Amino acid sequence: MPPRKLHIKSYGCQMNVYDAQRMADALAPEGYVETASAEDADLVILNTCHIREKASEKVYSELGRLRAAKDQAARDGRGMSVVVAGCVAQAEGEEIIRRAPVVDVVVGPQSYHHLPELLARAKAAGRALETEFPVADKFGFLPQPSRQAIRARGISAFVTVQEGCDKFCTFCVVPYTRGAEVSRPVAKIAEDVQRLADNGVREITLIGQNVNAYHGEGPDGRPWPFGKLLYRLAEIPGIVRLRYSTSHPRDVEDSLIDAHRHLDALMPFVHLPVQSGSDRILAAMNRRHSASDYRRVIDRFRHARQDIAFSSDFIVGFPGETEEDFAATLALVGQIGYAAAYSFKYSPRPGTPAAELREAVSTADMDARLERLQKLIDSQQSAFNRTALGRTIDVLFERAGRKPGQIAGRTPYLQPAHVEASDAIIGQVLPVTVASLERYSLFGTLASIPASPAPLAPGEAQFQTTAGV
Repeated sequence: MPPRKLHIKSYGCQMNVYDAQRMADALAPEGYVETASAEDADLVILNTCHIREKASEKVYSELGRLRAAKDQAARDGRGMSVVVAGCVAQAEGEEIIRRAPVVDVVVGPQSYHHLPELLARAKAAGRALETEFPVADKFGFLPQPSRQAIRARGISAFVTVQEGCDKFCTFCVVPYTRGAEVSRPVAKIAEDVQRLADNGVREITLIGQNVNAYHGEGPDGRPWPFGKLLYRLAEIPGIVRLRYSTSHPRDVEDSLIDAHRHLDALMPFVHLPVQSGSDRILAAMNRRHSASDYRRVIDRFRHARQDIAFSSDFIVGFPGETEEDFAATLALVGQIGYAAAYSFKYSPRPGTPAAELREAVSTADMDARLERLQKLIDSQQSAFNRTALGRTIDVLFERAGRKPGQIAGRTPYLQPAHVEASDAIIGQVLPVTVASLERYSLFGTLASIPASPAPLAPGEAQFQTTAGV
């Protein structure tokens, strides 16, 4: 029997990228192989995200195009199944079934391991819907489904350690689409990481909606904090780099700071969203921290490791934001000095408390503020990258570059780095002396000595962001 073709289109965050891999892995034993084309696929999955503006409308628009492709497949004498997965599926499951007859299966993020069964159910009954949240015990531990082991797809890989969020920021739909915070057991995570390491993965990014709220069951039967998990994973042979995303300032506990102080494998680059520099707006967002609280968290990281750098998320134009509030955001950015950041105009999400607020900021004001913020962030990122010139930096090489003879990798700060070398260096961490920059990428030559022959001690920073750059 020839293999069946699977096309997955993912929207949104890193979690969705990982979830797409989970779905492909779950379907591989059923004979599905991935294809880049939806038109000739036997199964198309839309892996949706509810964070961005007009997420639902984009899904229905895509389903309209798939209806034509499905009709053509029927005329060609072959079948095509369509699945809607992800956060839009979780939020609007029944509505999708009602509005889009082209859809065969609607499945929420907690049920991807049931995809083969759901497809069989749809074939027998016409449609299938599964969007229930699993029930966790008093520690937040979930029953672990049996599932196909995740496969290595390169030098770097994502591994989910935690899902859901209990913070209920007023602008965010995640608690309603991903559910309450739940964490995977340490042993299951370690098994996944060991398997990936055995198959050539050298860098692991641990992901979760609120990853540093991790409290999974440890081998001792007790909840382990995130920092303790990092120590365990750093022991696995072959894993040379650990990263994590996305964090919340309220959940930066001492074991995580300690891990940054002592673990060479834990990269000195932290994505720590703040959203606003105004205490008034932070309170309206239900962020549960002030701007000063956030700065103190940054100081704790920097005290532990002086070469650490940060990225963040910002929302511009939250309902009621004044020019004074926005000025506080600019001031915070100037004080912290970011290596990178992501900024967006506020847009309401149905069902969230902020969607009911009436103090809307005009589109013109949002556009102007976003432009000013992004200009400041871009200037900081450019300044940060310029500090690499002439320095020798460790790079994990991942793949062939775009140009013949070029190999590409990333620095500890996720900067793309390129050298002229043999592809034999792929999978290795090697020192690179940076000679030039091209926007956000670094170009250099392999150095003859290691960039970091010994663990960095406080004060021995390769880079240090200057506040107010």
